[in-house]
Order: sequence, then C-alpha cells, then structure tokens
Amino acid sequence: MPPSSKKGKSRSPPAAGPPPIPPGFGTVTAYLAVEGGLAAIEFYKKAFGAREITRRVTPNGRLIHGQIQIGDTMVFLSDVFPDSDTAAPSSIGTTTVTLHIYTEDVDALWDRAVAAGAKVTMPLENQYWGERYGQLLDPFGHHWTMSMQVKIDRDEMEVRRLEAEAAFAREERPSRAPRYGDA
Repeated sequence: MPPSSKKGKSRSPPAAGPPPIPPGFGTVTAYLAVEGGLAAIEFYKKAFGAREITRRVTPNGRLIHGQIQIGDTMVFLSDVFPDSDTAAPSSIGTTTVTLHIYTEDVDALWDRAVAAGAKVTMPLENQYWGERYGQLLDPFGHHWTMSMQVKIDRDEMEVRRLEAEAAFAREERPSRAPRYGDA
C-alpha cells in the first residue's frame, strides 16, 4: 500500500504488549460453522490428525468456540446459535468454501479421513497439474481437498490434461463422483 498522503497524521508505534497476530497463526484463519461442534472436533482429530487447542462450551454442551490445529494451521469452529449471521453447511445443503490440506503422505491422510467418515466426492488420483489430489465432504457439510506434489510422466500429464479439458467442455467435472450421493 502507498504511504498515507495525509499530512500531520502519523501512526504512533504500537504499545508494548502482545503481538497483533498470535503466535502460530497466519494472516487468514478459517472459522467453521457446524451443527455438533464437539463431535466436529473429534471428527477432525480422527480424520486429519487435528490437535485440540481450546474449547468453550455452554452448560448444555454446545460449542461456543473451538480451536484446533491441522498441521501448521489453526482452524476455529463453533456451533451455530440462534440469530447468528452464519449457517452450517448441513442446514443449507452446501458450502461456498473448500478447505485444502497439503500433506507429505496424501494417501495415508486420505485413508484416515475416509475411515473417520468423510465421503469421497472426487477420487484421489494423480492430476495433470502434477499433484495427487482428491475431494471429500465431511459429516458436517464442509468440503475438503487434499494433495501432495508428485512426479508424473509428461505423457501421462498430457493425457490427463486432455481428458480434463474434454470433460470441462462437456460441462462435467473430471473424475467427479455424483453430488451428495445423487446418481
């Protein structure tokens, strides 16, 4: 950003205290709205090896705020409460956000997530852009993709690229399972 052009107004140095961005956080942190926040924390632990950092729960067991860490990334989540401006994907039938996980062993993480209850929406396969990639839907309605870079033969990459482009030209998604089980 260009420096401020207002004369006579300068920012004062920050006061001593905690850093503006907490340790362990990046610039953007996903905040997931779910129905069943405590179950969601347990699912993410089983599926993605998440580490629970904190949880605040109402007396009747609803998640006010949870924080988990998946790999080196923090994720927030909470139940949806009345009069909230958010909705859980499970209540509206979809979500407009997909969360992506890069991992060093995508096959192992994939198997772990599927065993924990994630639904495959696009099989895990080598893709023409040089990654082993697949898509999942978690039991709470959130879309997840995961991948790792892999070495793929140039001829295989070209065949996969042409197949994908042909599918897109037919207005289909390459290697995609039917949406939400609708066949």
